[in-house]
Amino acid sequence: MIEFFVFFQSRLLEIGTLTLEHIELTGIAMCMAIVTGVPAGIILTRYKESSSVVLGLVSIIQTIPSLALLGFMIPLFGIGAKPAVIVLFLYALLPIIRNTFTGIEGVESALIEAGRGMGMTNFQLLHMVELPLALPVIMAGIRTSTVINVGITTLCALIGAGGLGQLIFRGISMVNANMILAGAIPAALLALFLDYLLGQMEKLLSPKGLKISI
Repeated sequence: MIEFFVFFQSRLLEIGTLTLEHIELTGIAMCMAIVTGVPAGIILTRYKESSSVVLGLVSIIQTIPSLALLGFMIPLFGIGAKPAVIVLFLYALLPIIRNTFTGIEGVESALIEAGRGMGMTNFQLLHMVELPLALPVIMAGIRTSTVINVGITTLCALIGAGGLGQLIFRGISMVNANMILAGAIPAALLALFLDYLLGQMEKLLSPKGLKISI
């Protein structure tokens, strides 16, 4: 352990730089997935007959090994951050779309009817009733996608996208356990930290005293 801490301290600047790259790749992909996935989930609640088809198509992406998908992107987009972000975006979609759809569908019909009785428009119902009540479920999908993406981002180093995966794969090639741990431990801590941070955001944003039945 002492040897690892000495190694970690000697590479602190490099680890910090790679961690920022890791956060940037994950953050860009997650922002794209949220902006796309939440509206898509809302639209599916209005066109339920299409929901199984759309969710099925998005689910297919999850069945493709991440290394294979990264390799498939190279002929299309080259190497670097661009193909990595696209792959991360695709992997993040399913939990967000599915949880948005499930959360809004789980809002009690009595609450919807009460809102209509008060003269609310469809947009007002969505903004003031459905989304606030579905928020815990939606945030659970976002948290799941974020944690998954932090892990997949380590593989993106294989196509020159940067991130903590560089240390992991360099350590594997050099049979250097300290270098592998220097990449793996910060990645794991980053996933835990982002999950905690999103959990705190969920508590702040969730309406108090309201419950959703799913």
